[in-house]
Formats: sequence, C-alpha cells, structure tokens
Amino acid sequence: MKRLLTSLLIITAMLLGVAGCGSSNTEKLPGKEASYPADGDITVIIPRAAGGGTDTSARILCSLLQKELKGSRFVPVNKPAGGGLTGMTELAKAKPDGHTLGMVTVELVMFPHQGKTTLTYKDFVYICAPVVTSAALIVSGELPCYTVPEFVKYAKANPGKIRIGNAGTGSVWHIAALNFEKEFGVKFKHVPYPKGTADISAAFAGKHIDVTLADPAAFKDKAAKGAVKILGVMTETRSVALPDIPTFRELGHPMTVRAWAVLAAPKDLPKERLAILRNAAEKIGASRKYKEKFRKEGIDPVTFSGEACEAMMAKDDAMYAKILKP
Repeated sequence: MKRLLTSLLIITAMLLGVAGCGSSNTEKLPGKEASYPADGDITVIIPRAAGGGTDTSARILCSLLQKELKGSRFVPVNKPAGGGLTGMTELAKAKPDGHTLGMVTVELVMFPHQGKTTLTYKDFVYICAPVVTSAALIVSGELPCYTVPEFVKYAKANPGKIRIGNAGTGSVWHIAALNFEKEFGVKFKHVPYPKGTADISAAFAGKHIDVTLADPAAFKDKAAKGAVKILGVMTETRSVALPDIPTFRELGHPMTVRAWAVLAAPKDLPKERLAILRNAAEKIGASRKYKEKFRKEGIDPVTFSGEACEAMMAKDDAMYAKILKP
C-alpha cells in the first residue's frame, strides 16, 4: 500500500511538471508573437520641416492611428530636403512590409512634369488623405492692407519690391504666386524656402518676407496675434476653419490652387496589411475627435481614403501635365 501511494505521488508530480512545461512552451509559440502592426515600429516619413501643415496633419494622424491599432507605435521622421523629393523617394524604395509609411504631397504630381524625377503617384499605394488645403493670401501684419483689393493696389504701387515666400521654384505655392501675378497684373520678388511652410512662417517672424500664398494652417497662431493677416483663400467655398475669410471666387477671381498630403506606402505592400491601415484610417476619419483635432489646428479635415486618393492624384497629375508642359 505504501509503495502504491509513493508511485501515485511520483506520477502526480510528473504530470504537474509536464503541465508546467507545457504552459511555458505555449508562451513561446510563434502563434503568440505580435502580429502586424504591433510587431515593430512604424516609421512615418514626413517630407516637410516640422511645424508646417503637412507635419501637423501627419502627427495628428499618427497619434490617432496608434490609439486605434492596439500595440502599434508610429514614429514620425521629418525629411524635408529637395522640396520633399528626398523623403518621397526614400519611401518609394523602402521595404514594402508596412513598417515604413510616409506622407506624399502635391509635388508628387508636379515634379515629374518639371523633369525633376521619374517618381510618380503610381509608385505608391494610398491609405488616406487627412488634409486637402487651398492656398491663402497671407500678408505681414505691418502692411497697410486688410483686403485682397487693398493688397493688389499696394502691390501695383510697389512693383518688384514685395517679397513673397514660397516652397521653391515649381512648388505648388510658387505656382499659386505666379498665377496671382498673372491674374492681377503685379510683380513680386520671389524668395524660396524649399523646406516648406514652416520656414516660410519663420521668415515672417524675421521680417524676411512680406507675403505668401500658402497653407493657412501654419499661420493660425500668427494671425491670432496680429503678426500676419489672412486676406483670401483660393478655393470654391469658404473654409470651415476660416469662415470669415472670403474666397477669391467671391471677389470675382475664380482661382483654385490646392495642396494635399496623403499617407502612403510602397506600392508592393501586401493587401492584407494595406487593408488593416485603410480600415483604421476610415474608422478614425469618421470620429468626432479626428475633426476636432484638425480644426483646432486651423485645418479643414477631409476623409479621402484608398482609391479616392489615387483618383484625386490622377486628376491633378493631368492638370499639371498641361500647366507645366514645356
């Protein structure tokens, strides 16, 4: 009897040991490893300097996606060189595993027609467009101008003397300025800031420029303090974020120039990973928090996603093919 009891105790101990080992091994099974997108950091390349509209929208988007996609970690990295071309090129060449994403901007459909790159909008797949913004006429608070007509009169009285900041020759805001000159018969002194809106905004503070045509989101705080004045926007309808600012169309000049920033990935990203990102973007895009965060920054949020982004790009690509043809 004693021998039987001893045998039973030994067997019980062995079974408990096996159970314990089994529990430990289960934790190490590959099936228990984190799956995408929680299986590593996700770098988000921002082809603009910190502080501009593209940077602001990208960072808001990253923070919301990180909360929606449990266990993920989005890491924004600014790479503004080459008017954004450096960052977009790096994104196109990145490993298509979903761990390198990036913002692509309207220059993507402009640069190819200017002979600056062979990169096109077809080199990416698209997740969502958190911002599509129109150029706004923004002048120094020191200029004696409070309306677009007053500014035009001032510009005509000072031909070639008014310094206008833009993101570099051939950039969307440079083209907006050229269109303004042609429409109103004025002439500016163009000052390039290839790193984008953030540097243009800083140039106002340093009194290096007098005016710009750019994304108004980056100038919201300056406008509130009176450092700059936003006189008009180049869009078809008034901005939700700037309801008191008239459109050029209202003033008898149907000028529309838009810029956009779209979250993208290398074109060979697996469909299942693209679907995860698109579904998350669509979900947060429909939320009140999404709209509130963007409007707080003076940005009218949009909810373009997936194929709608590509359709928008195709339309603008065709437009710039005509505008920028040799």
